[in-house]
Amino acid sequence: MLFDLPDDETLYGALLERDATYDGRVYVGVSSTGVFCRLTCPARKPKRENCQFFETVGGCIEAGYRACRRCHPLGPAALADPVIARLLEALDAEPQRRWREGDVAAMGYDPSTVRRSFKRQFGMTFLEMARQRRLREGFVTLSDGGAVIEGQLEAGFTSASAFRTAFAKLLGQAPGRLSSNPLLHADWVRTPLGDMISVSSATELHLLEFFDRKALKGELARLQGQVKGRLGVGRTDVSEQIREELAAFFQGTSAVFRTPLAYHGSPFSGAVWDALREIPAGETRSYSQIAARIGRPDAVRAVARANGANQIALVVPCHRVIGADGKLTGYGGGLWRKQKLLEIEQGYGPGIEKECMHVAK
Repeated sequence: MLFDLPDDETLYGALLERDATYDGRVYVGVSSTGVFCRLTCPARKPKRENCQFFETVGGCIEAGYRACRRCHPLGPAALADPVIARLLEALDAEPQRRWREGDVAAMGYDPSTVRRSFKRQFGMTFLEMARQRRLREGFVTLSDGGAVIEGQLEAGFTSASAFRTAFAKLLGQAPGRLSSNPLLHADWVRTPLGDMISVSSATELHLLEFFDRKALKGELARLQGQVKGRLGVGRTDVSEQIREELAAFFQGTSAVFRTPLAYHGSPFSGAVWDALREIPAGETRSYSQIAARIGRPDAVRAVARANGANQIALVVPCHRVIGADGKLTGYGGGLWRKQKLLEIEQGYGPGIEKECMHVAK
């Protein structure tokens, strides 16, 4: 589990010493280069503030890092399964290729077997790995102010139409149709539990969702409609603030989010979301408890719907709501993420900033 790792200072010391004790057990993601490595990597050691530590290669990949070409951190999984080794070699040889199941079959492998193998080793399928690797690079280039053609080439798309199509599947429209004078800015955020999309104005955070959430496309479309198409790609002071607060959350130093929020829902939904923000990290509530908290004990189902309609994940902590029987209930980001988030928050002990934080809307 993430909170079972040694503290980051210990791991950074092990990285500097190239301590083989942690080889295969802990990996380091380097934000300045975008790669992840073994702690024994012979490359020049990064600065402490650029390091993020993970237990699995899957966590590194989901957080947006690519494998180092010097220490080959994917090696153990590849050696354990020659099919994985061959496909990873193929992906490295053609990172720009639009991989499909037919391509996997043409190489002589059963697509369903490959799906299971990659999911077991990395927490994602081969096709998901290839697609995320390509699209992320293009999105980040655009966020940094690059031209569409630069984003396309950085993402490895030889076809402009293919890049436009892939990008449109995410944001609802091609990059060339995004507003040049946006009111809302979309940004890509890497986290240990997978990439997220944030959407912010100059003053408030409007959306924060995991990249693979099924409702994301519809949520983005509604936001575009509300600002009459003035959605663009880029960064704001708000998006930088939430990026820093998320980093502190996953590093285990603070579960407090002070980023100003913009709710998109009814007054009832807003009351539910405010009640969610009152739940301290490390604690949970049931839907009936939330209903009672807002003075509507008969509205348990409506509370559940409002909980599911939340589009500002983690900051409005809908993951802290469980069933009356103590079992996990549905979560748009996936039950495995809900479990991980609750496990992370159990590690928040005395001295860790975890009080509830309300921000005027």
